[in-house]
Amino acid sequence: MRHFAAAVVLFAVSVAQPGSLGRADGLEKAAPSQPRADAAAQRVVFLVRHAERADAGMASAKTPGADPSLSKEGIARARSLAAILKNGKLSAVFATEYRRTKQTAEPAAKAAGVPVTVVSSEDSAGLLAKVKAAAGNVLVVGHSNTLPELIKGLGVAEPVVIAENEYDALFIVTLTAPPALVRLRYY
Repeated sequence: MRHFAAAVVLFAVSVAQPGSLGRADGLEKAAPSQPRADAAAQRVVFLVRHAERADAGMASAKTPGADPSLSKEGIARARSLAAILKNGKLSAVFATEYRRTKQTAEPAAKAAGVPVTVVSSEDSAGLLAKVKAAAGNVLVVGHSNTLPELIKGLGVAEPVVIAENEYDALFIVTLTAPPALVRLRYY
């Protein structure tokens, strides 16, 4: 499954790069090398909920303001995300101020050679503006209650719901006109 998800990610990135694909049957010579006028809009935004929390299932998990680290499973999932996105050509990585989001984002950011930019979980509009202003492909690590709003803000009409116990969804939004959404599972 990991290889399939990585293949889809690479496909999404290559589709977002103007002139990067020829015809599927291989009969076309070389794809045009000049960038298209809408090249700035041809970007990919990868979005994931933070990986599993160390306090999952415990009473403290329901405590407002709790800021647990990732569990052993969550750390493994964050590493898996980095492996899947290693060829994703990330130019920016965003996470909220919580440990679990930053720890989920760090391996992918390190692999891409970019810092994790921390944005307040209360500032959805600010995060959306930063994602839209970023050049290149972007990873956003958020929460089950913040990612659906961000995906909608990117122009995706299809409603997104993330279950409270769902940590394996990888959303890929290709910023075309109209934006396209692919939802995968990663492990």
